[in-house]
Amino acid sequence: MTTSWTLLRVLRDRNAGLYFTGLVVSAFGTSSLSLASGVWVRDLTGSDGLPALCMLAAWAPTLAGPVLGTIADRVRRGPLLVVMNLALAAALLTLFTVHSADGLWLLFTVLLLYGTVGVVGEAAESALVTAAVDGDLLGDFNGLRMTVTEGMKLVAPLTGAGLYTAFGGPAVACLDAGTFVVAAGTYALLRVHEERPVPSGRGWRTQTVEGVRSLWGHPGLRPLVLASGTTMLLASLSSTTVYAVVDRLGHAPAYTGVLYAVQGTGSVTAGLVSGAALRRLGGRRFAAAGIALTALAVAARAVPSDAVALASAAAIGLGLPCVLVATFTAVQHETPGPLLGRATATANTLVFAPNVIGLGIGAGLVELASPALLLPLYGLALLLTAGALAQCADSADSAARTAARSGSDANPA
Repeated sequence: MTTSWTLLRVLRDRNAGLYFTGLVVSAFGTSSLSLASGVWVRDLTGSDGLPALCMLAAWAPTLAGPVLGTIADRVRRGPLLVVMNLALAAALLTLFTVHSADGLWLLFTVLLLYGTVGVVGEAAESALVTAAVDGDLLGDFNGLRMTVTEGMKLVAPLTGAGLYTAFGGPAVACLDAGTFVVAAGTYALLRVHEERPVPSGRGWRTQTVEGVRSLWGHPGLRPLVLASGTTMLLASLSSTTVYAVVDRLGHAPAYTGVLYAVQGTGSVTAGLVSGAALRRLGGRRFAAAGIALTALAVAARAVPSDAVALASAAAIGLGLPCVLVATFTAVQHETPGPLLGRATATANTLVFAPNVIGLGIGAGLVELASPALLLPLYGLALLLTAGALAQCADSADSAARTAARSGSDANPA
């Protein structure tokens, strides 16, 4: 089945079309606000450090993923997404009252809520999509989702920056609020049959632990999640060298925007081919191939050449989405529906929380050592991660073949 045909099948599905409409709009608003919020804080305070708190506030709820994901398994996911999007739209409108540094507590509070809704919403969406989309097309669906999200990151920040420059931060918040209202409308129009979750009588803590165990105890999911988390840790370590790399090339810091744009283009491309590659290679081998490509690209960044820097940025953009699409598609395939919200949120925490650790450690290391030393080491660690995951895939295939032979020997014709 060709990539273009499967993608057409996804887009022709009514539910998928509605979902992607909401995703395009909300991703546009999110990407616009992500840049404008930091600039807003910088303008109000004059501080170079406080804008980083915007990203911290939005990312912090990821650490509570297993607990927050339980919400998505206790209620119907469709209505939950509608309510959360409308509530977040209302919260964003309160930012019209922020006119000085004294009001920044409200901005940080809204961003914390933003991140919390994102964690719960991601878990609910994963489960809802599994019910709405043919299982054979989940890889294509998740790849296309990656393409949409990364595509918005290329165009939306410029819009957000322009809107902020012309009308200020509240205007960007208003734009984002409008996108969440549209997203809520698309979720309300989805035709997905959801049974009301039956109360289990078990406490919140017990249900959270069940979700973690369902993921961590699965022999097929655990290696993928571990490899993904390790990859994101190493990728974030390497990302802290980008300004040093640009400096070695002799460019101004603004050149990093060119590298990120090229990387984003690679990610858009990766999303389009992910479904076909998943079917051909299988989840673990597809992820391992993506990690290996990222490893080579990270190591190549140590070469002080514009051409190599651009090529490595594109390769990183191609490689990183592979492991993410493979991991979260496998979670959707292998996790029972009643546990899917918790399992998805737990996977999100294990995969993306290492980003924060890597950024903190990497910021210190880049002050102590040259990227010419650090980047090959990061690349080597990524290559070892890819090799370990590929070996797991080989071992699983060997065990499956042995089981098949044993079954045929036990039941001769």
